[in-house]
Amino acid sequence: MRSEYTTSHFFNMNYPIDKLHLLTLNVGLAVHHGDWNWKNVRSPFARLYYVTEGTAQIEMPSGVYTLTPNHLYFIPAYTKHSYICDSAFSHYYIHIYEDLQSEMSILEEWDYPVEVNACNTDLELVKRLCFINPFLKLPQSNPDAYDNHQTLVSNLQLNQRRPFCDKVESRGILFVLMSRFLKYATPKAEVKDDRIQISLNYIRKNINAQLDIDFLANKACMSKDHYIRLFKRETGETPNAYITKRKLEKAELSLVTTAMPVKSIADILGYDDYSYFNRLFKKYAGVTPQKYRELHFE
Repeated sequence: MRSEYTTSHFFNMNYPIDKLHLLTLNVGLAVHHGDWNWKNVRSPFARLYYVTEGTAQIEMPSGVYTLTPNHLYFIPAYTKHSYICDSAFSHYYIHIYEDLQSEMSILEEWDYPVEVNACNTDLELVKRLCFINPFLKLPQSNPDAYDNHQTLVSNLQLNQRRPFCDKVESRGILFVLMSRFLKYATPKAEVKDDRIQISLNYIRKNINAQLDIDFLANKACMSKDHYIRLFKRETGETPNAYITKRKLEKAELSLVTTAMPVKSIADILGYDDYSYFNRLFKKYAGVTPQKYRELHFE
């Protein structure tokens, strides 16, 4: 059975803060009048909202959440969700991209609450983030207009060209706002069996490697057949299917946020056979990697 963790126990592990690299992709104030109703939104970046007026709802796999003033809301990357709004509603939005400089992703490794109470100073921090990054405001709220390769790459480049003082201040504000959620974060617990959970953590941290099922089974102290059966029972997927899905999610992120050649993305993810990678991605996304990138340029 799984060991029980408390938030204080987890943070006493002294996780190095220098491993957390957050970038502001977009930030601004959005004012709606019953027109915030986008369906099945899914992006390679996380979203953080601060509600100022009115109410709206977000439908997520974990349930439907009502957004109310003076609260912060967090939606992880790759989470399919829909917005429901039938009245006046205003909120600040922050789109967050984790610039991975190590094998560990803090936003990916932990489970966060969707909603937390905002502190008295949070609104001023969000306003300050908008003030020093006016060029990151979205021209419109339709995700199809900004959730694309061209916009994301442009914003990443703008982040790099900013004055150093603005980079430091922006990152500091993101740290403060994310700390509201980190306070209640828990280690991601996807399964009940600790051996499989350890295996999942290992896969995520080494997703760029050529992961061998025999090695993973041996690491979990099981026979290969028993490991595959237990893995599927716990996750609903075979180890190969789970690994492939994770690798292709990383491919999506690279295709949308970088200009890296498709073959280089395949190589980084451990696919030596470029043709096989193309077929695999098309089966997963419905289009080839190159077409996926082109579609996100539109």
